[in-house]
Amino acid sequence: MTAPLDVSGGDLKATPESVAEGAGAKAIQGRSLGQIAWMRLKRDKVALTGAGVIIFLIIVAVFAPLIVGWFGHPPNQFNQDMIDTMTMTPKGGTGISWDYLFGVEPLNGRDLFSRVVYGARISLLIAFFATLLSVVIGTTMGIIAGYFGGWVDTIISRLMDVFLAFPVLVFAMALVGVLGQFETQLKVQGDTLRILLLIFVIGFFNWGYIGRIIRGQTLSLREREFVDASRSLGARGPYILFREILPNLIAPILIYATLLIPTNVLFEAALSFLGVGIQPPTATWGGMLAAATKYYTVPHFMFFPGMAIFITVLAFNLFGDGLRDALDPRAGR
Repeated sequence: MTAPLDVSGGDLKATPESVAEGAGAKAIQGRSLGQIAWMRLKRDKVALTGAGVIIFLIIVAVFAPLIVGWFGHPPNQFNQDMIDTMTMTPKGGTGISWDYLFGVEPLNGRDLFSRVVYGARISLLIAFFATLLSVVIGTTMGIIAGYFGGWVDTIISRLMDVFLAFPVLVFAMALVGVLGQFETQLKVQGDTLRILLLIFVIGFFNWGYIGRIIRGQTLSLREREFVDASRSLGARGPYILFREILPNLIAPILIYATLLIPTNVLFEAALSFLGVGIQPPTATWGGMLAAATKYYTVPHFMFFPGMAIFITVLAFNLFGDGLRDALDPRAGR
């Protein structure tokens, strides 16, 4: 019940009871945009589940040698004792046991669990750094085109159109022959040069998508009052771009990055599937799927790397959708 007011003498005065009641109340505290977004994200259990799966996948990729040492065998070790010499398929159909959690590959008996775990390192590494390259280039070009406009906007926009129409898959396949010659001449050991090439091809030729989004957002932000205020105080273009406009683009950049990563995971898997990605015996999810197409009677060979790609892409998409809703200032929840 609300405490009464003292109206004696014609003035409204709070009674001692109401003063005592208000003294114990908690003061109203303001919330930043980050705190509001976190409150919304915490309510989205699906997005949090996706974030948990992403964290788990990153941990698996980082600690792959330790995990394989505990639960598996070296990824390139042949285990011929697990192969039926008559059919050259795993004994028992799959070879799944406590020693081989996902079974073994046909013909050579390599541990599928170990290869799926190590495949996460290559797939996520390429996807993360390719996305980072796309975001950096796309954000820089988009914000410059949207802010300056005119002939600068025209040139950059047409450049975006060229990259969006560029046949990246064909270009990657064409580079394979050239890359083989460089690997021989430079005597490069391992997959370092090929990984760098895939990061460049996937990241550099996909920046047009995020560039268009950032350009559209910048066109809207450059007409806002805080930008006019900065101009009136004598601020120059670089200051306005990176101190006024860029902080307001963090939300769309984060959202699009979380949705671009699964696309790049699929792209890397497709390149490996076509034989133009990381070469055997290095384990990649796409390469394992390509090898599994020869053994239709051994479905587990295709199932586990396929499920790894499916779960990774689904987790990033769910988290990206939840992050978009949480960072949307027009969201009513």
